[in-house]
Amino acid sequence: MTEFSPWQQRAYDHAVAALDGGRMGHGLLICGPAGLGKRAVAERLALHVLSGGNAAHAQRAAALMAAGTHPDLQVVSFGLTKDGSKLRTEIVIDQIRDLSQKLALTPQYGTAQVALIDPADAVNRSACNALLKTLEEPAPGRYLWLLSAQPARLPATIRSRCQRLEFRLPPRAEALEWLQGQGHSAAAAQEALDAARGHPGLADQWLREDGLALRKQIASDLDKLARGQLGVVETAQKWANDELADARLRHAADLVLARASDAGLTDTARLTKLAAWFDAANRTRDLLRTTVRGDLAVAELLLLWTRQMGEPRPTRAARG
Repeated sequence: MTEFSPWQQRAYDHAVAALDGGRMGHGLLICGPAGLGKRAVAERLALHVLSGGNAAHAQRAAALMAAGTHPDLQVVSFGLTKDGSKLRTEIVIDQIRDLSQKLALTPQYGTAQVALIDPADAVNRSACNALLKTLEEPAPGRYLWLLSAQPARLPATIRSRCQRLEFRLPPRAEALEWLQGQGHSAAAAQEALDAARGHPGLADQWLREDGLALRKQIASDLDKLARGQLGVVETAQKWANDELADARLRHAADLVLARASDAGLTDTARLTKLAAWFDAANRTRDLLRTTVRGDLAVAELLLLWTRQMGEPRPTRAARG
């Protein structure tokens, strides 16, 4: 069984104490920044519930869960489109109705059933209405856990019917110690953690996947675009036409968010432009999951960057 990070262990211990003490209801919203291990904690909690604290049952439940065949654990995420050609970009009402029907059945092992919806903020509006009904009419021994990095996207009616298990960024010293425990040098851990603004999961991912180099390249591209030293179309094609497209836009949005923080209240015009572009970058990330041509969507985004952040070109008199 994979060892938890300190922040995962704290969240797990807190949830188990609430479960065992009868202080946790059927609806739970597990939320916090992406990359902190919410899903792993939810699955370990499910194992705790489904095994009933029995070591023998836990071994069997763990094997079934690993194979994805435990009959009393339902996981709802992005399903295939009707033609089976690709994954959907949202969780639809048929999936929630199917989940509700399964939760109405008698558990096959023990007395409990657990359902995980991940990411819960991808549940579309009509599916949210069906989900609300399931939350409002729980059967005994049924647990419905919603995982989300963006809980504000969920309707207030859903959030209000769930208890919260919230993941937060750990203290810097703890994050650095954990990163070094993953095999990273102290210097690399510090650089990556600073770039990730204290997020150890992102820092670890970037160190393993050469993400820091990609991040520096994106920062350089943004600066060169603003100075007119790179072409929008060529840069958009470079950013959009491989498997790193989403990572590039994520880095770009994060870099711009950091610049907005640096601008603060001293340059409100720049702050407004950066905030608008940050929102546009995240919308473009969503578009990349659709049938829209990625290079065209990214080109539009980069064109907006050059218009908003581009340096004014000198006049002929200034050149002379």
